[in-house]
Amino acid sequence: MKIEPVLWSDYRVIDAGNGEKLEQVGPYRLRRPESNAQQFLESLSPIWKNPDAWYVPEGKSGQWKTRKGLPETWVITQGEARFEVALTPHKHIGIFPEQATNWHWIKEHIGSSSSPVRVLNLFAYTGGATIAAAQAGASVVHVDASKAMVQWAKHNAELNGLADAPIRYLVDDVVAFVKREIRRGHTYHAIILDPPAYGRGPDGQLWKFETMLGELLELCRVLLDPDPLFLVLNTYAANFSETDLNAILINTFGSLHGDLEVGELVLPVEHQPHPLPCGLTGRLRFK
Repeated sequence: MKIEPVLWSDYRVIDAGNGEKLEQVGPYRLRRPESNAQQFLESLSPIWKNPDAWYVPEGKSGQWKTRKGLPETWVITQGEARFEVALTPHKHIGIFPEQATNWHWIKEHIGSSSSPVRVLNLFAYTGGATIAAAQAGASVVHVDASKAMVQWAKHNAELNGLADAPIRYLVDDVVAFVKREIRRGHTYHAIILDPPAYGRGPDGQLWKFETMLGELLELCRVLLDPDPLFLVLNTYAANFSETDLNAILINTFGSLHGDLEVGELVLPVEHQPHPLPCGLTGRLRFK
């Protein structure tokens, strides 16, 4: 199942093919690698020529080439939210536009709650889901292993007038933090997880999606408030299917009797007949 995407006012995928995508990000056009674009054939349109920035892979990373006058950072908007984007050494730009549909879902369900909502955002990156939750009135604990990403998230919050919002930012290993929260007796009404396939904590702790996701979800079940609201799990792991995602969420949280929606995140591509696949999401609504 494909999850209906939310369109942006100043972001779009223009074309995709041969392992690359061409994007309009605010006033600038970017060309960068995209593994999910292998299924497309480039349209051979002249629109691919003369981008403002293009990414050149080199070994495990690479570098951006830019045209004169491209700023180091700029801001794009999605609905009521504003985000700073920048060209990073690992081809990312600080935002995953396909996640906008989850941000809207998060805001809707927090907004419909009649009581205060505590949200835990794990592998929280630059804070898209944190901003959505805070804008809807929740208090948020934002956890990521990268100090640079947490600083970026704080800046995004400031861009949205949320500098004084009840958001707690932590540079920490996710699994270690969750275990400490359980020992402290803390609970959360909603948990958001966006784990990478592989990563390291701030002190070198290893994260491997394939072998550690099950344990983390079991810990998150303990960490949920007795009156839980929702859980969102995203995955970009290539060998993890919708069936796998559906099964692990049902096996872990099925006894809580929630409504589960599992599907593929996509973005429309202007010059292609089919949308670009962008990973999977599972959204579990408990009440």
